[in-house]
Amino acid sequence: MPSSLQPTRPAPLSPEGQTQAARLRSLQALWFDGRSSKARAAWVTPRPGPGGPMLVVRPLDGATASIQLTHRQVHWPEVWRAKGKPSGPLLIDLGDHGSLEVNDHQAWHAAVRAAGGRASLTTRMQTHWPTLALVGAVAVGGLWAFYHWGTPWAATQLTRFVPLAVEQQVSSQYLEQLDQRMLKPSRLPAERQQQLRTQFDALVQGIQPSMTHYAHYRPPYRLEFRHGMGANAFALPGGTIVMTDGIVRQAQMLGAPDDALLGVLAHEAGHVAQRHTSRAVLQQGVLQTGMSLALGDVSGIFATSATLLTSLAYSRAHETEADCFAVALMQHLDKPTRPMGDLLLALENEPDDASSEAPADGASAATPGVATPGATAPGAAASGTAAASGAASASDSPQADASAQGPDWSWISTHPDTRARAEMLREGRSPSCR
Repeated sequence: MPSSLQPTRPAPLSPEGQTQAARLRSLQALWFDGRSSKARAAWVTPRPGPGGPMLVVRPLDGATASIQLTHRQVHWPEVWRAKGKPSGPLLIDLGDHGSLEVNDHQAWHAAVRAAGGRASLTTRMQTHWPTLALVGAVAVGGLWAFYHWGTPWAATQLTRFVPLAVEQQVSSQYLEQLDQRMLKPSRLPAERQQQLRTQFDALVQGIQPSMTHYAHYRPPYRLEFRHGMGANAFALPGGTIVMTDGIVRQAQMLGAPDDALLGVLAHEAGHVAQRHTSRAVLQQGVLQTGMSLALGDVSGIFATSATLLTSLAYSRAHETEADCFAVALMQHLDKPTRPMGDLLLALENEPDDASSEAPADGASAATPGVATPGATAPGAAASGTAAASGAASASDSPQADASAQGPDWSWISTHPDTRARAEMLREGRSPSCR
């Protein structure tokens, strides 16, 4: 750099000047005004002002008048460490008015504090580890609260805006796919099917608005029978419930009354009435969006893994909620829940293949209570089937791809403990019911 452009350092102050500077909290600085590359010696004085400290810059060469900058016009530097001598001058960005270089870091920060400056949260986190630990704990707690309460609540509210026609269209398409791949027409006598449909119609007529989150949601309930998938039942959004021949025959073999099957159907009606499929889809969307906003560039990895893991907890919550609905509905109609509990216990004690029917051509039978990867309804996450747990929602659908073979997934079963649930249902109650 040519010698003419070298910054001119201010001359040392006399003792009187030092006393006055200390009283006024003024500091010596080099001012780069943005008009010339040559630095100008100046006094800088932080002063109290509205909204925070102001800054007065007074050039020592007298060529220009002093300037006064508001708090917002100055990019106040943060404190990175409370102890130790920093290397190099402190840089203060003045925006359109250039920048300052101050050699005495401690004097600068002391002057700013004297003028009413307060350390920002970022500064306190960088200089005070308890503050950093506290902020970290609050952030983790906030994320947990968002997952545990915020996401389900948001999905529950957003589901109110999902049209019934959309749910019915999804159900129709998915049931058509199942009929093509896994299911066959029911082999139950027409009289038996009609008998169960009549009882089912009377069952759903007893649904009260107070039993659900959606008092004005009244889908047209419809019971379908299919052959295949073992002893099973599952609900599709929009009102369609499918019961397999297997579970009807198992109840008959066990000598269970129709109230046992009606309890299963009441559980499935709970999945429909509480709109669990739509809520599950929206929960995953809300969760992934929230994780993306919270985690920034690495959100893709964390959000995907969080979605997979937390969907299990959400499914458990939905199963418990459907149990509560079934208990409330059966009690409202003066029907016992004990037969349903007995049926669940009996199915739980059966060998894995004892309750299975011959699967549809090219399809594999579902395993009770075990999550089956790849069993995804349109827009819904895969989950476990429910012969042993009572029933399965659309998100509890069987594996559609019969050729897919995988490891034992029972450790991620989405259903609460079947035996404990069955015992409580026999007593006419369900865990976590309000």
